[in-house]
Amino acid sequence: MSAEKLYTPEMLAAAVELASVPPIESAGHHGSARSPTCGSTLDIDLVLDEGGAIAGVGMKVRACAVGQAAAAVFARHAAGRGADDMRRTLDSFTAWLENGGDAPDWPDIDLIAPARDFRGRHGAMLLPWKAAMAALSSAAAAS
Repeated sequence: MSAEKLYTPEMLAAAVELASVPPIESAGHHGSARSPTCGSTLDIDLVLDEGGAIAGVGMKVRACAVGQAAAAVFARHAAGRGADDMRRTLDSFTAWLENGGDAPDWPDIDLIAPARDFRGRHGAMLLPWKAAMAALSSAAAAS
């Protein structure tokens, strides 16, 4: 697959959405993730509601367009989700990338699906979910 088919107009449009998801200094929970294959990084700030579900997301993303688009897809649909949902999504996402089968149950995942054929991009695709798990793990440890 060529880079032309990887970087679709929809993926590139999603990548620029991150301007509306700036870091939240006052957020109670923070997490980070780094892709070992490409060095991309993502720092996430989460505001949780009283039930422990995500109520607000802020990010600082240093990644390729695939990682940026993955972060935008995450940010679009993270509200109302908790640690169990994040873990299930991360597990199914990882399995999908490694073994094929069904794509993870996350809206708009099709925007980044073309990157599945590029093993070097898998780490960037997983960044937001891994960083969210780190932030949510810190929330669980604090309670």
